[in-house]
Amino acid sequence: MGQAATQPSTNWHLKENARDHHTSKFSSKELIVRRGQAFIVTFNGTEQPEQNLTFIAETGDDVFMPNKAECEEYVLEEFGIIFAGNKNRISSFGWNFGQFQGDILNICLSMLDRSLNYRQDPATDLSHRNDPKYLGRVLSAMVNANDDQGVVLGNWSGNYTGGKSPSSWTGSGEILQNWKKSGFKPVRYGQCWVFAAVLTTVLRCLGIPTRTITNFSSAHDADGNLRVDEFYDASGNHLDRAADSVWNFHVWNESWFSRSDLGPSYSGWQVLDATPQEESGGIYQCGPASRNAIKEGDVDLDYDCPFVFAEVNADCMYWNYDPATGKKTLIFSKSTIIGQFISTKAVGRDDRVDVTNDYKYEEGSTKERDIFKKARKKLGLEDKFDPTAPTPQEIDQKPDISGKFKVAGPLEVGKDLNLILVLANLQSDAKTVHVNMTAWSTVYTRRPVHEIWKDSISVILSPKEEKQFPIKIPYPEYQQQLTTDNTIQVTALCHVEGGIQVLVQRDITLDNPAIDIQVLGEAKVNKEVDVEVIFTNPIDMELMDCVLQVEGNDLLRGILEIDVPPLKASEKSSTKFKVIPFETGPKHLLVNFSCDKFAAIKTFKMVNVID
Repeated sequence: MGQAATQPSTNWHLKENARDHHTSKFSSKELIVRRGQAFIVTFNGTEQPEQNLTFIAETGDDVFMPNKAECEEYVLEEFGIIFAGNKNRISSFGWNFGQFQGDILNICLSMLDRSLNYRQDPATDLSHRNDPKYLGRVLSAMVNANDDQGVVLGNWSGNYTGGKSPSSWTGSGEILQNWKKSGFKPVRYGQCWVFAAVLTTVLRCLGIPTRTITNFSSAHDADGNLRVDEFYDASGNHLDRAADSVWNFHVWNESWFSRSDLGPSYSGWQVLDATPQEESGGIYQCGPASRNAIKEGDVDLDYDCPFVFAEVNADCMYWNYDPATGKKTLIFSKSTIIGQFISTKAVGRDDRVDVTNDYKYEEGSTKERDIFKKARKKLGLEDKFDPTAPTPQEIDQKPDISGKFKVAGPLEVGKDLNLILVLANLQSDAKTVHVNMTAWSTVYTRRPVHEIWKDSISVILSPKEEKQFPIKIPYPEYQQQLTTDNTIQVTALCHVEGGIQVLVQRDITLDNPAIDIQVLGEAKVNKEVDVEVIFTNPIDMELMDCVLQVEGNDLLRGILEIDVPPLKASEKSSTKFKVIPFETGPKHLLVNFSCDKFAAIKTFKMVNVID
């Protein structure tokens, strides 16, 4: 009797490989390994000669990051902090990237298979998927819904009916799962931090080190002239007539990989931006732009360097525009406003790190101006006559007075807004000034949405005199008009008799009231622990439609949604729920409370889970 033939089998050593390759957090039952590292496979097959085995494993280490702590933060960390607010008042909120959750890896691969590139030429697309430059660019297009029915539909109108307000999301998992569940219909709605956070999830999931970056006073230069134009009417209203804009903040991504196409000096952090702002190559995608190229003004290099350079460097021109005649007059220009406090989360800590100096030389320095001129020259702007540009005489004109808005009270939703307009006469003769003031609610891109308040005053300033004018906007006057961004732009256009106009403006971001999380006891693996969320209604009106949303990797499966009873004026609410942690280590619980008067009151709590 002969020996029974053994069935061929393959042992993928899933557990050992997952441990060695840091892929054990994926819930897949398939082998998932990282490039540039050996893995174990053993074959047990028949010895029949007609059976052939072909096995090809290609490695390359384009995304290699030598620092272990950075690798853990930018590839393996599932929690992040995103910075927002404005340059005067930086705020932050937590985000659950969740790149190792259930089906996320398969959804990320679906994104690649649904891209325009794959649809047009599958074989070429597949052959380029080993290239992080290619993947980053394709995914920057797929995260937004423009062109390709991608993941998230953008909405900056201030009206989010028919979807979820962009500020209400607390993690990428829900967004990516919703996209898949709906049959790959774009998820409504996102704004810049949502696009950036989802792209972070996807790239970390695919093993490309990635982080979110927030740029304050970020330029959107629509016409590529490294200049942003803003227009105001005689009453001081900010006119929404220019394609250019300056956003209070904008969030994009940096991914770490080499640039074999440009040379080693351009390797390292690369800017990718999934927010659909301008087309590149005919579709809404942006990057990768080498951060080193941006700093050195090498705007002729691939990809989209001029747009990113403008985001952190553009000059600002403020114009008075008369809609009746179409005449525009320069009020003033400024070259030091754009690109401030460029921020990202620290490695291994919940702190802000400022990376402005990695994007540009010191603002106002000779080197910074030389780089700006170099960029203009490379774009052919130095030698070209621009009929829309102000004359040197307009740029050099000096105002007779100066002005500023000072904050004179708490900047909180639910409280009256108190400001002081300070006007100073810079000359040694008296000046008569007619001031038109407005306050508008805006979205964070500074697009005006609703007028809140207006007033006019006339004042005589004695030689070198400074005067202060208190301004009060009561909460009931702005409450109905406020967008979910809690942003208000206050403007004073000063018409000086016999002199040039002076524009005084301030962008104000109001803080939401505080919310507190307490973990009541020790958090242990597979043991219930109580969590309490405490919120006090700070206004003298009842709060209705109160909902608490909670999520946290390795603490909760999915998202917990709890309806909270209406809260009377000054009433304190306590909401308790249980979590059963299923993994040890530092974990983050993210909470989002919303109601009819407050949108997206967010906080997070680090929970240290022990055995």
